[in-house]
Amino acid sequence: MPKNSLKYAIVLVLLGVVAYNSVYFRKLDEVKASSGSTSKFDPVAYAQTFWTSRLLPATSSATDLGTLLTLLKTDKEKAIDSYSHALGIGNIRYFLVKGEGKINAISDNDITVSLLSGETIKLATEYIFGNAVRDASGLIKITEFDNTMDLNNVSTELNAILRKKVVSPFRASAKVGSTVKFVGAIELNKEHLHLEYLEVIPISVNSH
Repeated sequence: MPKNSLKYAIVLVLLGVVAYNSVYFRKLDEVKASSGSTSKFDPVAYAQTFWTSRLLPATSSATDLGTLLTLLKTDKEKAIDSYSHALGIGNIRYFLVKGEGKINAISDNDITVSLLSGETIKLATEYIFGNAVRDASGLIKITEFDNTMDLNNVSTELNAILRKKVVSPFRASAKVGSTVKFVGAIELNKEHLHLEYLEVIPISVNSH
């Protein structure tokens, strides 16, 4: 082999060895883990923080339910535009409301209350699900989440907090004839309003 060819061959081998030792591959999950970019979303922690530091303080600015019902009957569009929230488009809207009244009846699924304004509503105590508690205040933005699963898990955790901290103690102390004050979330379909069957998911409630 000519000297020049041998020289070039040696150089190429050396370059190959250097390149091999300089470049290596790592699994994508290892790279992400080392860079800290895969911090897993914790819906339990998010829900607890949201409940304590954002949702409960927001109850002080809830809309009076009697006033809202009157406006829904006289100017539906204004009521919805002024007081409702929703993360997506569509007919389903959520409201954060407050009210006061007297307990008329207690069933396995809910507690019936006659409001001071004259309307009768039900406070849900059994079937607590959906996104009303999450969305009624309008404080959560969809841009806070990377995917819809995280967003839905927040609803699940908030509903779990509500059952434990609000519904269970309320059911244990509620009595027919007692006066109750509450703040809660309601879900309405703006194209198909059924105000005669209004159900409120209580977020804050006390009776005496």
